[in-house]
Amino acid sequence: MTTQPGVQPDRIDVNDTQSLSQWARKLDVTESQLQEAVAEVGDQAADVEMHLKGSRSSTNSDRMDELGAS
Repeated sequence: MTTQPGVQPDRIDVNDTQSLSQWARKLDVTESQLQEAVAEVGDQAADVEMHLKGSRSSTNSDRMDELGAS
């Protein structure tokens, strides 16, 4: 597999519509969900994937917010 010079395959470029679309399909999320995840945790694909897996169900902090605790 060859990549373009300067392109890091483990990073998600949300400014590249083709890359964004490919990553969204790969991670089974919408492009906007992917953009939000990158904004939260950065463009490292592994970090984004972990963030998305965790955000598909409610988190402890979500549950605490629902209960009125912080």
